[in-house]
Formats: sequence, C-alpha cells, structure tokens
Amino acid sequence: MSELSPAADLVARSNALGADPRNTNFAGGNTSAKGTAVDPVTGTPTELLWVKGSGGDLGTLTESGLAVLRLDRLRALVEVYPGVEREDEMVAAFDYCLHGRGGAAPSIDTAMHGLVDAAHVDHLHPDSGIALATAADGEALTEECFGDRVAWVDWRRPGFQLGLDIAAVKAANPRAIGVILGGHGITAWGRTSAECAANSLEIIRTAERFLAERGSAEPFGPVVPDNEPLPEAWRRERAAALAPVIRGLASTDKRQIGHFTDSDVVLDFCARARLAELAALGTSCPDHFLRTKVRPLVVDLPATAPVEDVVARLRELHEEYRAEYRAYYDRHATPDSPPLRGADPAIVLVPGVGMFSFGKDKQTARVAGEFYVNAINVMRGAESVSRYAPISEAEKFRIEYWELEEAKLRRMPAPAPLTGRVALVTGAGSGIGKAIAERLAAEGACVVVADLDAAAAESVAAGIGGPDRAVAAIADVTDASAVAAAVDAAALAFGGVDLVVNNAGLSISKSLLDTTERDWDVQHDVMAKGSFLVSQAAARAMIAQGLGGDVVYISSKNSVFAGPNNLAYGAAKADQAHQVRLLAAELGEHGIRVNGVNPDGVVRGSGIFAGGWGAKRAAVYGVPEEELGAFYAQRTLLKREVLPEHVAAAVFALAGGDLTHTTGLHIPVDAGVAAAFIR
Repeated sequence: MSELSPAADLVARSNALGADPRNTNFAGGNTSAKGTAVDPVTGTPTELLWVKGSGGDLGTLTESGLAVLRLDRLRALVEVYPGVEREDEMVAAFDYCLHGRGGAAPSIDTAMHGLVDAAHVDHLHPDSGIALATAADGEALTEECFGDRVAWVDWRRPGFQLGLDIAAVKAANPRAIGVILGGHGITAWGRTSAECAANSLEIIRTAERFLAERGSAEPFGPVVPDNEPLPEAWRRERAAALAPVIRGLASTDKRQIGHFTDSDVVLDFCARARLAELAALGTSCPDHFLRTKVRPLVVDLPATAPVEDVVARLRELHEEYRAEYRAYYDRHATPDSPPLRGADPAIVLVPGVGMFSFGKDKQTARVAGEFYVNAINVMRGAESVSRYAPISEAEKFRIEYWELEEAKLRRMPAPAPLTGRVALVTGAGSGIGKAIAERLAAEGACVVVADLDAAAAESVAAGIGGPDRAVAAIADVTDASAVAAAVDAAALAFGGVDLVVNNAGLSISKSLLDTTERDWDVQHDVMAKGSFLVSQAAARAMIAQGLGGDVVYISSKNSVFAGPNNLAYGAAKADQAHQVRLLAAELGEHGIRVNGVNPDGVVRGSGIFAGGWGAKRAAVYGVPEEELGAFYAQRTLLKREVLPEHVAAAVFALAGGDLTHTTGLHIPVDAGVAAAFIR
C-alpha cells in the first residue's frame, strides 16, 4: 500500500505519466483515484473520486488541479441520465457531486472515471494507441496486438454515455486491463495506482512494438525530390522570410502568435508523396484538432521555388482555405451551433522548410505544433499497418463547435492588452530597456530581448519567463546583418514583429573641443544609424505581415534641449527625434505608427549612467554622483525622480491600445523640464 494520500498518490502517478510525451500530449488525458475520507459533517468515512480537472496538464498537475467528487452522488446520476441526446446536461450535474470547496472544475471525462469499476483509471492520448484507434480495421488489430488484455470501444464523443460504454466493456471483459477508444485514445485501470500506471504503459509500449514490427517502412510514400529538406541555414532563412507573411494571413480574423518547427518528423512528412492526401484527412483525437483545426494548409510548390512565388501561392491557398473552412462550417452547423470562430489555418506546412503553427499566445501556438507532430506519428502508425481512417468530418465539427467547449472559452479571463503582440526591444539587457521589456511582457506581449551583451539578454529573457514569453537575441545595432538576424529571431520565435523599441544607446559627455571624431561616430552609429537600421528591418517585416505596428524611439530631453558638454549625444538624439517624424509620415499608409519618448535624469537603474555618464554629468553640475538623481529631480517642475519603469509606462501608453490614432508624437518623461517643452 502507498503511504501517500489518494490525492498525492494520484498526482505522483500523473506527473510520471505526463513527463513522457510518448504517453500523452500536453494538457491531454486525465487520471483518477477512488478512496475514502472522513466527511467533516457526519464524521463518517465517505467514498470519493479524485480526478484531474478540466484543462489541466498531467506532467505539471498539483493537488489543486484535481476535482473531488462524492462517488455515491456521481453514481446516482445514472438513475437520472436522460439519454445520449441530452448527455451534455450531466456536466452541470457534476457540480452537485463535489466534495468540499475549491479544487478544479470537473472535466467531461469525469463520468468515465467514476462509472468504471476500478480504484484507479488513466485516460491517455499516446501516439501508438491513437494509431490503432484510427486504423481502418482498428478493432481487429487491437485483438491481434493485445488478445483479450485490451478491448475495443467504438468511437463516441466524450461524455456520460462513453463512461457507461467503457464501464460495460470492462464488466464484460474481466481479463482486460484497458480499452482502445476508436478514433480517440486509450483507457486503462488497476486495483492500485502502481498497477494502473503499469497497465497504461503496457498498452502503450505493446502498441509501439506492434507498429514497429508489423508496420511498413514508408507509409507516406516515397520522397519527392523537389520537396526534400533544404540545408539548415537556407531553410531557416526562408522560414524567417515566410513567417511574417504566413502570420499575417493566419491573423486575418484574429491576431495570432506563431511558432516554427523544422524537426525531422515534420520535414520527412512534408517531403513525402502522400503529404497532400493525408493532410486533407485531418487529425482525429479530439485534443488534436481542437488545437490544429480540422486540417492544415499545405503549400504545393517545390522547396526551392522562389520566395516571391511561395508568397503569391500562399495568398491564393489562404483564400481557398478560408472558403473551404466556411463551407465546412455551413455543412454541419445547426441553429444551436456557436458562431464560426475564424476561418484561418492553425497549421501551415511548407515542403523543405517546415511547419508554422498559430495560437492566441506562444504556448498555444507551440502546443498546436506539438499536437500536429502527434498527428503525423498517428498517421504513420495507422498507415503502416492499415489505412488511416480518422473520425468523420461531422463528428469533428461536433467536437470543434461543442457548446461545452464554447462555454469553456467564454469562462476564460479577458486577454491582457498586448496579448498577440510581438515586441523587439534593443538595449534590453539592462536599465531602461530591461524595464520596457519586462513591462511589455507583463502586459501580454511576447518579447525579443535584444542586446550586445548576450549574457545580460539571456538573463532578462529568463527572468521574464523563458521561451514561451521572451527570447534573447545578440544585437549590435550598428551592423545591418546583426539587426536583420534579430528581426529574423522574432520571426522564428513568434512569427514576426509588431512593436519595436529603439532603446540601445550610450553617452559620451564632452565639450566641442574635446569631442573626437570617433566619439561623434560612435554616438551616431549606435543611436542614429542603429535606430535607422532597426526601424528599416522591422518595417519590412511589419509590411509583410499587413497587421500595422508600432515603432517607438527612446530619444531624450536632450533632443530638444541644448545643454553644455553634450554635443555628440544631443545631436544623435535630435537625429532620432526627427526620424520619428519622418517615419511617421512615411509608414502611416501601412498602419505603422511611429512615436517617441523623451526621458531625462534616469539615474537609478540606468546602464548609461552606471557606465560613466553619471560621473561626468555630476562633474558638470558640481554635485556628488550619488546625489545626481536627487539633483535632477529638484530642477523639475514636479520635483520627482524619473526611473526606468516610468519610461516603460510611456512606451506602454503609446502601444497599449488607447492611442490608436496617434503618430509622430514625442512624450516627455522628465518630471517637467520647461526648457525641453516641445513647441
């Protein structure tokens, strides 16, 4: 007997199963345990069911992600079950079976776990199991593979009736350790948690061996020479060029974040002769096509076709896809169906290059791609021993436009203001740039942290939350190829770029006679030339996307204020300030807004001041360096010190959605310097 509580034991089993992607996909499947606990009202032992709640992930499940129900009340629902036509009503009834406060919401699969007569139950979505479940002769193959150890259950949409079906199959097959669910996945059970996990793994590994031993070598057909994977450098260069275009198309109905995958599994599938035929069949497991849509968009040009030809063909294919998706909706929608959510593809396959997947945020986009890799594995397995036969289009529609799924979407919190936006911030490894990157990420944006200091950029990106929220890019803004690489990094990580903040800078405080030619060149190379190069590269990507965008310059009070010993810095900042006006006039026709922020006196947390500028400015004004911030504050109208987060707040104000009709503006963030008022 385990010394853990039923809930803790269940979490441990779930985490172990969910840690291996061969067992189930992210946020897919559910597990349960039955046991007793003392009812705090009656003081008597009460039979309970602990089951993974709706939307949770097995690999990261905690006890707070479990729903806890009274078994007597859950089983009593059988007596009031109104039949399969009204089975969705039973989900609301689960709430009346809950034990205690808190916990997760019960999922649609709760009935399966409660009604199956076993102390422990696992429902999983392994590729090997789904391959058998989607094979045309899956029932016969299941018997051949497992004998009477595993039974077959015909496809049925998840719900109360499926729970009754599986319970009946278990009762009729006393030697069975689990079932293959037609078109869907597997369910296993056991008397103990360890036995249940062992039975799940036996089904999964036995199916893997069966497919490997019985399967044909090339179920997707021969490689098409023109569709073979391109060399890696060429492949990723082409992916970076195509990503903004594809993201713009995939965002026609709603702005999306992108993810790029060029794994061997994807590249091999895209190179095969049967790519279009099999992709058209779509995925089968409900978890898969809820994320991937009913089928992907497949580019039908050779891998080496000119990029401009691929772009032109993508636009044609996108229009065809949208028309076909609307027709799919119209074929199956009833007066009670939820409205069409959007007709753009979630998966785009490009031979020789890879797969682009899309979602409302990076995690959703990444998981959609992972699910399509699962689907490729499923198709390979099914085709290797039989014929891939996913559930019907009508059944797919019933899942995709299920009112219960729609209700789940309605319960989700409102997105943050910058959700779906991709920001690239230069000089973001410290100081003002770091504060801007952190604020934009906190408001929902995906962020590329660009900095000359790779370690600093990596540290900031990791602090924001890692690759689903931020990535680092080494960026010498004076080098056009390095700038292009940073924009490409945004395209490969998130699909493109929507917001660029020109923040990289440095400062040299010298008089006219002491300023060297190199001083002048360095200041202008980093800030004037660097901002030009970044804006140019970003504008190309934004125009390709067709989604508009924002360019924000972190200029300075010194762009309009003439101070002593500040020639090179002030002139470079004035150059940046006028770039704002020039680019606002030029890029407006593309929906790209260009604005600036003019800070002053940002001493604490500033990389520039820490690098020697502070000491020199303190000497100019005759104050101790440690008192420079207070000195700057006292010369302002508001008598307040300016911090990096105040500059970040101004950037968010410009890009956060309330100033949609503002371009060519400079916002002072200087606590009020009358001499720097913009006239």
